[in-house]
Amino acid sequence: MFTVLLKFSGNKGQASQFMEGHKEWIKRGFDDGVFLLVGSLQPNLGGGIVAHNTSLSDLQSRVNDDPFVAENVVSAEIHEIAPSKTDQRLEFLLG
Repeated sequence: MFTVLLKFSGNKGQASQFMEGHKEWIKRGFDDGVFLLVGSLQPNLGGGIVAHNTSLSDLQSRVNDDPFVAENVVSAEIHEIAPSKTDQRLEFLLG
C-alpha cells in the first residue's frame, strides 16, 4: 500500500483553475479500485491519499496524470508501506 502526499507549491493560487480535472482524477482513482482514502493535509497544506492494489510504477504514472501535479500546483511524494499488522477491518491490506 502507499501514501501519497500532494503538497502545495508556489503555484497554489492556480488550484481553482485545475480543480475540476483534479476531482475527475480522484474519481478515476476510486473507480479503478486504487484509492482507499483522500483528504486534505491540515492546515491547508495540500492533500493526502491512501492507495493500494497497484504497483509503485503504475501509481507514479497515475500521480503524474493529476492536473495539480502536471501544472505544478502540488509536488507529490509517494511512500510505500508494507503492512505487517492491521485492525481486523483492514486485513485485506495484508494480502
